[in-house]
Amino acid sequence: MEYNTDRTQLHMPEYGRIIQQLVERCKELPTKEERNEMCHAIVDFMGQRNPQLRDEENYKHKLWDHLFILADYDLDVDSPYPFPTKEELAEKPKRMEYPKLQGDFKFYGKSILQLIELAIQQEDGEEKGALIEVIANNMKKSYNIYNKEHVTDDVIFRHLKELSEDRLDLTGIDSLEKSKIYHSGNNRNKNQKNQNQNTKNRQRNHQNKNRRK
Repeated sequence: MEYNTDRTQLHMPEYGRIIQQLVERCKELPTKEERNEMCHAIVDFMGQRNPQLRDEENYKHKLWDHLFILADYDLDVDSPYPFPTKEELAEKPKRMEYPKLQGDFKFYGKSILQLIELAIQQEDGEEKGALIEVIANNMKKSYNIYNKEHVTDDVIFRHLKELSEDRLDLTGIDSLEKSKIYHSGNNRNKNQKNQNQNTKNRQRNHQNKNRRK
């Protein structure tokens, strides 16, 4: 009986023992023409065994890379793509730089910073004032969600001044409570709550009628 421990190590277990054996057989073929022909057949077979790879970009290139890995980086064939090296595959990806918010304002999110920069670049006028009001309202909502407490407009205005490095004029906003945007958002929430309550009341009345019957 042959045990897996006595066989050649699987370099990519997801492809299974059969494809590993085909690759090993290909390496033993005497001529390069025969190896080339068999390699193309193996790559097609690998694609059939893993159809999900076809949804990925450059999936053919990826299959040829996998073929070379299965051959333990030792395969003398004419590949349509340059084969990777062990060093390239062993190299760790570069660490991603995450956006950082100033001070303790991370709960506002990156989109707020982008909106602030957009507002700074706009010329003074109604459109810029409306955008500043939208930013302030969204900051207030984010603050209330993150901190689980009510925040005054003065705090939001102070944070907005700090995040914009005092480059935005907030004198045009008297109070967020009086703004159309703030009230339209609240009205939508109230209407949704009323609709949900009405639905529950109708269901309760219907259940009571059924019990009486």
